[in-house]
Amino acid sequence: MKRITGILLIAISAASFGTLAIFGRFAYAEGMDTFTVLFLRFGLSAAFMTLILILRKEPFPRGRVLFQLIGMGGLGYGAQSFLYMTAIKYASAGLVALLLYLYPFFVAILSIIFLNEKLTRVKAIALLLALVGTALTVGPVSGQLIGAAMAITAALVYSIYIIVGSNVMRHVSAFQSSAVIFASAGAVYGTLTFANGANFPQTNFGWLVILGIVLLSTVIPVATFLAGLERVGPTNAAMLSTIEPIVTVLLATWLFGDKLLPIVLVGGVLILIAVVLLTRAEMQSKDI
Repeated sequence: MKRITGILLIAISAASFGTLAIFGRFAYAEGMDTFTVLFLRFGLSAAFMTLILILRKEPFPRGRVLFQLIGMGGLGYGAQSFLYMTAIKYASAGLVALLLYLYPFFVAILSIIFLNEKLTRVKAIALLLALVGTALTVGPVSGQLIGAAMAITAALVYSIYIIVGSNVMRHVSAFQSSAVIFASAGAVYGTLTFANGANFPQTNFGWLVILGIVLLSTVIPVATFLAGLERVGPTNAAMLSTIEPIVTVLLATWLFGDKLLPIVLVGGVLILIAVVLLTRAEMQSKDI
């Protein structure tokens, strides 16, 4: 039951995360900037999760775990979010979502280096497919190269976040970790927002967009991901999140009329096939 619950939690997280690029586009159309969006996203999410902690009567983390979570939020998750939200200014939401899905391979590589996992034949084939897929995905969009580069860097940062989080989550609940991660990221972007000038929403629709970012794209996906991470492990959590770019691409096509070149779609499919191969291999080897 624990395994099934973990898989369902990661699936919910991925589908919810898939809405972030869509809400981000709406936020920019409403005149908000990246710092303001991220400040509101993390600040309001931190307040929400703190309320949940109080209602559940869970204490805030302390000691070494607290400092690790602060680092995860202020440095890891905060940096990944900035890169991702900035990338969608320069490239389509679908392209950014597909390139972000290089993170399972960064996770696999880091696991080999730091967690002593073995590089199996399946992982080697998957890595090759991912590299070819990335070349095809990025190649045709030279005018959006900065966006593609930011998306790839976001994938690398997120993979480090997952590796660190897999250890920290053994000592805290998803609610405790989420509250600290959101608060530390919110503090960073609150400072940057007021230093550069805030651009808060000026319309009711703008505030609804922020609400969507907070609930659908942050609180729900982060809490469910961290809860699922503890149940299925870092590599499997990364692999099981494959639904995220599919949700983003479908929503971007429906709402914005975004279209990806056929060669970009081929590259994206290769990346996702590689993710699925790794997922099956990890499930069979670890019996989850």
